[in-house]
Amino acid sequence: MGSDKAIGIFDSGVGGLTVLKEVAAHLPYENLIYLGDTARVPYGTKSPETVGRYAVEAAEFLVELGVKMIVVACNTASAVALDKLQQKYGVPVIGVIEPGAKRAAALTRTGRVGVVGTEGTIKSNAYARALKSFREDVEVASVACPLFVPLAEEGWADHEIARLAAAEYLTPIREGIDTLVLGCTHYPLLKKTLHTVLGDGVELVDSAEETARTVVEQIGVLRREDNGPGTTRFFVTDVPTRFERVGGAFLGNPLAGVKQVSISCI
Repeated sequence: MGSDKAIGIFDSGVGGLTVLKEVAAHLPYENLIYLGDTARVPYGTKSPETVGRYAVEAAEFLVELGVKMIVVACNTASAVALDKLQQKYGVPVIGVIEPGAKRAAALTRTGRVGVVGTEGTIKSNAYARALKSFREDVEVASVACPLFVPLAEEGWADHEIARLAAAEYLTPIREGIDTLVLGCTHYPLLKKTLHTVLGDGVELVDSAEETARTVVEQIGVLRREDNGPGTTRFFVTDVPTRFERVGGAFLGNPLAGVKQVSISCI
């Protein structure tokens, strides 16, 4: 039967566009709505209570637009607010942590998995809990990598500065791990650099790719019928100029027509 309603995707900024890109690649006939809460980015350094409030406001905005599914394309929001959103709304709500953790648990040969993410995501310990839910004997080594986000947004993902930062961050956890979860939606842009630092023996798990696969698995009867390519609408909570510039680089296509909105209930 299918539905022409859109899949709603939200993030604190542009990083979630890596999730949108993967969803669009897997489901090219779906209509998509993306919300970047650019007025309040980053979420990763804020308290769980604040992030939880922001996540509800973002989800409310998407629900009011009539979406049929919500994808929380922010690791921090997924870590602290996913359960609440799943209980609150009558549409499927998918986060980015469980899909990545499931894939990493299946991939690791040694049972030693590394996780990199924002300060908020790492402090939440959400990836460790999710990994252990799939494989009890897994050993998880986590580290916050706050510089990766600005490096990705400045287009310096392959720069020598990024390599030096990656080497510094990963030194405490690199020995022994055979799998590394990219626990922030910006981090896939640094895959080349991370491969250089870690070598071929470490598998990288892209949470954006795994989340898109989960969307495909769960969309079921809500999947839009093949009656032409889907549309994509973009909304942000601050002036769209930077989002259009950086987002265009993330997607590999120019962005225009991004609409600024207010979602705060305060």
